[in-house]
Amino acid sequence: MLEIAILIFDGTTHLDSVGPYEVLHNLPDAEVNFVAKKAGTYRDKCGMLGLRADFTLDQVTAPDIVVVPGGGGADAAAEDTQITDWVADVHERSTWTTSVCTGALILGGAGVLRGLQATTHWRAMDALRNVHGAVPVNERVVRQGKVITAAGVSSGIDMALTLAAEVAGKEVAEAIQLGIEYDPQPPFNAGKFTEAPDHRIALWRSGINKTKR
Repeated sequence: MLEIAILIFDGTTHLDSVGPYEVLHNLPDAEVNFVAKKAGTYRDKCGMLGLRADFTLDQVTAPDIVVVPGGGGADAAAEDTQITDWVADVHERSTWTTSVCTGALILGGAGVLRGLQATTHWRAMDALRNVHGAVPVNERVVRQGKVITAAGVSSGIDMALTLAAEVAGKEVAEAIQLGIEYDPQPPFNAGKFTEAPDHRIALWRSGINKTKR
């Protein structure tokens, strides 16, 4: 059995978790557990979308693969020792430790990224370097040994497919990609921070949807 643990917390961007889940649960003999400090439903930063953790951190102690998502709550989670101690502990025994988006800050808070190249969402690149001692790289997916980091949100699917190929081979990874029909053809060429105009960056930073429940 291949045990995969996906961490969740309040303020998670759920696509960071669900994107990799849709890839990784298709791996042969895979068992995916959503884990959190307490069992229950955790909502995104808008308070609208919920994702349930069925297992607590102390119930999942030796997963083969660890997936750490990001989101608005990642900054606080990176300073929560209950979370970062768990990440540091399971990282010692994992085969692969991964993050998506600002989940890299949580890996950083656990001491996993010091001295390693890593990527994250563009808004957190400075924190990755200045607070957590990583070497930020503007790439969609970065592998350093058994640590794989992915940039913002949608790149979690790319990371998971990369990981699937490492775990089960390219043919299996390509079959999974076919199964989820992952063939990106975005309507706009607007997804790269390094190519974005200032007004678009400012619009996103201003908070397009500030709804909270």
